[in-house]
Amino acid sequence: MNVRTLRAGGAAVARRARELLGRHRVFIPLLVAAAALRVVTMLGYRSVMWFPDSYDYVSAAVRLEPGLIRPSGYPLLLWLLKGFHSFTLVAALQHLMGLGIAVMIYAVLRRRFAVRGWIAALATVPVLFDAFQIQLEHLVLSDTLFAFLVMAAVTVLLLGGSTARNCALAGILLGLAAITRSVGLPLLAVGVLYLLVRRAGWRPVAALAGACALPIACYLQWYHSHHGRLELTGSSGVMLYSRSMAFADCEKMRPPPEEMPLCVAAHPSERKAPGSYVWGQFAPVRRIPGSSFTAEQNRLAGSFARRAMLAQPGDYLRTVAIDVARTFQWGHPVYPEEFTYGHYLFRDETARPPEHVLPALQEYRRGGRVTTEVVHPYAGFMQVYQRHVYLRGTVLGVILAIGLAGAAAAWRRGGVLIMLPWTLSAVLIVVPAATAQFDYRYVLAAVPLACLAAGAAAGLGGRRTAEAPPGDPRDTPDGPRETLGSRGGIPAGATV
Repeated sequence: MNVRTLRAGGAAVARRARELLGRHRVFIPLLVAAAALRVVTMLGYRSVMWFPDSYDYVSAAVRLEPGLIRPSGYPLLLWLLKGFHSFTLVAALQHLMGLGIAVMIYAVLRRRFAVRGWIAALATVPVLFDAFQIQLEHLVLSDTLFAFLVMAAVTVLLLGGSTARNCALAGILLGLAAITRSVGLPLLAVGVLYLLVRRAGWRPVAALAGACALPIACYLQWYHSHHGRLELTGSSGVMLYSRSMAFADCEKMRPPPEEMPLCVAAHPSERKAPGSYVWGQFAPVRRIPGSSFTAEQNRLAGSFARRAMLAQPGDYLRTVAIDVARTFQWGHPVYPEEFTYGHYLFRDETARPPEHVLPALQEYRRGGRVTTEVVHPYAGFMQVYQRHVYLRGTVLGVILAIGLAGAAAAWRRGGVLIMLPWTLSAVLIVVPAATAQFDYRYVLAAVPLACLAAGAAAGLGGRRTAEAPPGDPRDTPDGPRETLGSRGGIPAGATV
């Protein structure tokens, strides 16, 4: 290869780079700045940050067995990375996933909804620059992987069209999300409903449902081989019990004798955060004989919770409504309590793994430091940044309102497409509040979907719309399907 060839190749690369920067002149600088923030985070908090759930995830990855309390899709990823013996790699991959989510939002808005570049870029800002999102990516937790899988499924459905092949791929992604976090299970119903409303036909619906069921079925069998039960977790009943502790009154619900140990004397208005009744040293569930999260404990706790909800439906709905409303607060008040909330902050004093989990962490790391090393000035910069730069809950409410209003106003021009990410976002906000409790990190998974819906609403509200992607037939056995390009759209293949 001579010098002339090298120069020609370099000129071609430079020309292509200038073209990309010109076409995406707003988004690319934002992406670079967001990547720089993540580099600062990795320099300031080496190599990862820890949350109490982290230790179970790493232990499950080291033993390669399904966890009893939480689905183990995330430990499977940790196991795949185990050969590198690096928590730094885990953090870097999660930060790349966070950036990848923003790229998917931008790509869908530009290619599917023909949104102007600056609007599409603006829709990615909450994902790229929210300090709590960046900090969550740096924790050894399943949330970033879960959000990435869900957004990937939505991207496939919206960009690829409702073909059986694309629906099968989206179904696999949703199935993987469900074995990563159990809140992903209801998302399949949203995907099926979306296809039914679009009149996609039975093949895409069957492909989505069947492909989603495959990883779930494999996981159920794996869990059964270790724990003797066909379940995703052994804690669903216990978690539902913690939710009921905000309102359950044994004088009203009159539980049978075997459930009486789960009753709490304190008035509901005087009770602690729901998690205190599961994880505390004197938690009521510990009154049931046996070790934690046994089948009997889970059964009785779940039965108690369902009994409370049926006996006090108004109190239950009020409790869920209060927790959902916490999502839209302007600031970030400490919740559910200082211990949990403190793990979501960049601080000088970070969580230290307890002694009994150090062997598993060191086995994964193969020796070396496993505690978080706080390095200034990088850490100090992120601490100040987090105090000022994050998505306010009230702003999230406005984003959701924009998406819903846009879908309603442009229903016949593609509003149903907006409802896919919007409904998924709403489910991810409501389901944790209905089955466990409000937690700031649970809301972060809903933010990218809400931003996608709002950005799409802005696109459909303008004069430009996009054609249906190749392979997405306009007609079904049930009649013609409305597409984004069927009313005043731009020609297929046009540059957007």
